[in-house]
Amino acid sequence: MVSLDGFFEGPNRELDWHNVDDEFTEFAVEQLDEIGVLLFGRVTYEGMVSYWPNASADAPAVADRMNSKPKVVVSTTLDEADWNNARLVTGNVIEEVARLKREPGDDLAIFGSSELTVSMLEAGLVDELRIMVNPILLGEGRTLFDGLVDDLELTLERTRPFENGNVLHCYRPAYRGDERTG
Repeated sequence: MVSLDGFFEGPNRELDWHNVDDEFTEFAVEQLDEIGVLLFGRVTYEGMVSYWPNASADAPAVADRMNSKPKVVVSTTLDEADWNNARLVTGNVIEEVARLKREPGDDLAIFGSSELTVSMLEAGLVDELRIMVNPILLGEGRTLFDGLVDDLELTLERTRPFENGNVLHCYRPAYRGDERTG
């Protein structure tokens, strides 16, 4: 999720501006049903593990999926990842994600984790970006692709408007030398 002015979190890492309702929750369930493995950086993992294991009353279908899905946590500072079905990767993340992508099964998905997303984009390992734009201007915060070194052209594949004003944009990265770019 990003604000209309491009921030994925406020200046103090706040996310209270996320525009979540029943329609979004249904979308979240649909999306989670397409995903085989969730990928998290340390900061996002810590936020998720502090919320979802105890959130079954708030969004039971989402909580069930978040808690049961296999999870890969990328960190050089954590000693363990103790959320259900989570494992820690501390070594060569690019190599591990490339290996996971070669395995048969459903998609891998990164939720949040901007630094991890940028490193995966730079390695050419992202097949699709799903960016939910919230109809809010934050004025300041942290951009989703902060730290991206090279330009990366994107092809818009589809959009989906939501009644609350959110708009999902799905893009395919056009990596240099990628046969998918035509």
